[in-house]
Amino acid sequence: MTERPRRIAFPAFGCRSDWLKAISTSAFCVVAALVMTADADAAVTLDKALGIQPVQPSYKAQPIDADTRAKLKVVDYKQADGRGWEVVGPGGQVFRRFIDTDGNGRMDRWCYFEDGVESYRDIDLDGDANPDEYRWLGIAGSKWGIDENEDGVIDRWKQISPEEVSAEVVAAVANADADRFAAVVLSPSELKRLGVGEELAKTIEAKCTRAISDFAALAKRQRALTPDCRWLQFAAMQPGVLPAGTNGSTKDLVAYENVVAMYTRAVDGKPGEKKRLESGQLMIGTVIQVDNGWRVISLPSVGDAGESVAQLGGTVFNVVSAPMDGEEIPGGISEAAQKLYATLEQLDRQLASAQDAKEASPLHARRSDIIEALIEQAATEQERENWVRQLVDTMSVAVQTGQYPDGVNRLRKIAPTYATQDRTLAAYADYAAIGSNYVVRQSEEKNFAKVQQWYLDALQGFVKRYPKTVEGAKSLLQLALAKEFDGDADAAVDYYQNVVDDFEGTPEAYKAAGAIRRLQSNGKVITLQGKMLDGRDFNLASLKGRPVIVQYWATWCEPCKQDMKLLRRLSAAYARSRLTLVGVNVDARREDAVTYVKEEKLPGYQLFEEGGLEQSRLANQLGVQTLPTIMLIGPDGRVVRQNVPSSELESELEKLLRRKKKSTRKNTDRCFKITSVESLHPIPSATSWPPTLANSKRVETFVSKPRRWIGRPPDPRFRPATTSWARKPASANCPG
Repeated sequence: MTERPRRIAFPAFGCRSDWLKAISTSAFCVVAALVMTADADAAVTLDKALGIQPVQPSYKAQPIDADTRAKLKVVDYKQADGRGWEVVGPGGQVFRRFIDTDGNGRMDRWCYFEDGVESYRDIDLDGDANPDEYRWLGIAGSKWGIDENEDGVIDRWKQISPEEVSAEVVAAVANADADRFAAVVLSPSELKRLGVGEELAKTIEAKCTRAISDFAALAKRQRALTPDCRWLQFAAMQPGVLPAGTNGSTKDLVAYENVVAMYTRAVDGKPGEKKRLESGQLMIGTVIQVDNGWRVISLPSVGDAGESVAQLGGTVFNVVSAPMDGEEIPGGISEAAQKLYATLEQLDRQLASAQDAKEASPLHARRSDIIEALIEQAATEQERENWVRQLVDTMSVAVQTGQYPDGVNRLRKIAPTYATQDRTLAAYADYAAIGSNYVVRQSEEKNFAKVQQWYLDALQGFVKRYPKTVEGAKSLLQLALAKEFDGDADAAVDYYQNVVDDFEGTPEAYKAAGAIRRLQSNGKVITLQGKMLDGRDFNLASLKGRPVIVQYWATWCEPCKQDMKLLRRLSAAYARSRLTLVGVNVDARREDAVTYVKEEKLPGYQLFEEGGLEQSRLANQLGVQTLPTIMLIGPDGRVVRQNVPSSELESELEKLLRRKKKSTRKNTDRCFKITSVESLHPIPSATSWPPTLANSKRVETFVSKPRRWIGRPPDPRFRPATTSWARKPASANCPG
């Protein structure tokens, strides 16, 4: 790998490594010393602090405008993870944090924040003041890069998502960066760890070798991706699993086939016009999971900007593999197919600018015609299936959004037309047709009960036709949810149990098991753990002793937003009872939740994990399928009610707190016992406040009757002459 200089220059200091080395031997040594002192804010100027920039140029630190900058200050930082200094704004919001984590007097972690949440850090592990690891965090991503020779270039990825891999390939091609591309190509040692069969291993090895050797030539001759292009989207079907034992494999292999990266670039317009954005596609091919990361195995295929790239089979699940750039496709792509691709791209652009359903509907109809033509011309079964699934997906979305209502009739014909020999594909198409038909019927039929009964009957019939399919499991989940709405928890549990028994190991079974736990949770302690939006860990058990309201919500759920007004009022009204709110956000994108919480200043704890309502672990661990869902937890940690309508929430809370108050009076108040009234006398230091007649009567009554005190002890300025009264344990019952 060629040596290259560090990519980011630091104002007034040169590169970071030069600056950090200099501070130990020059006039800048005072800055290093500040890591171990309390007056860092006095010696480190704001300009110096903000002058330190991230090593990786692909991470852009959050811009700071002049008004915000005027309110920032540098303060000392002393916590369990290290000592150093940080840049903070009003309210304590953190913008930068630079710390020494190992106590050697040198900073070894440089952290950058967005909206108060850490989003990137440079890390020095060997103490030489040169970063050797780079991590993207929070809404910036999940990448974790390793820089083995500390030259500022990532040599390999310890952790990276498939979406981020596709973005790295786009950037590598656009900038002709061979090192960047090599970092996401499967290495020989990683291939060995995959445990695939000998034949597949040889195929993958050959592809990877050629990908590395031919990348420079590809990057040089391609003209579609320019340095100013930007990655836009990761496009692929769901990943598949090649199970252990297949053709000599010893481990399960998880992979995406036919991955396409969408990108945009700025192109010159007509004379006198501004530049316009043009979209393009880069065929990535097969992407394979290795440990905590993902890798590509072949050279990307580059089409002209604005041109669709054909999906031509895979490597792991299909013997027909995607051609590398420069290879001839067996049989070639026919001229007719090329025209269809071009027409499809043109229709997509027109749909993007369509103003209403009247304008969009004929475009969707024409688009469906084109995809059906591509299905007929597909060269392989895999390509054919991909086009059928795309037809189902795009048409069902168009129907359900109201842009193509007539498409429901075409959806019903897909399975008998294109999937007569593939029950899995037929189930996929029929399930989408039922869901789309359900949406259309709701808009046309005023009698919702009639529509609902049709839907349930359709699902029942579907389960009988496709009992062991993924969509069959989803149908059972919907039937169970309908029983929940009807208040028939036992019937709902039966449906959920069918999913658990018949679809073991699937996401649907996990969700169903969670739903059973939720439905049977009243009176029981539940587990709720996860990450909050700010990155901190959360555990419901830590709130024991407080009444808790758990709300599952999303920014797209308007009823949830209305319920938040009630929750905010209850939080204020029952603050003395220590009522605590816990929100579980199930948006698909973290940034949506972060923005909404920030704008609305939501109280309480806010949890988030990727996956949305369908796939988020936080939603699935209790089988939450619909919003809003609100749970009420008692101070003892037990569920009071697992699904409380917002209209009944305050009354349920009142009943809970009344029970708690009654229980406290009976069993948990402090108890004090005095043997005689003479044993009390004023505390010497409080002689200015002698006991009044009322106090004396109170004590006499207290002593002469049950000889116990429930609630607060006698006036604190009086104490017994002897040890004849004492506090009982809070858990003990008061003596009679």
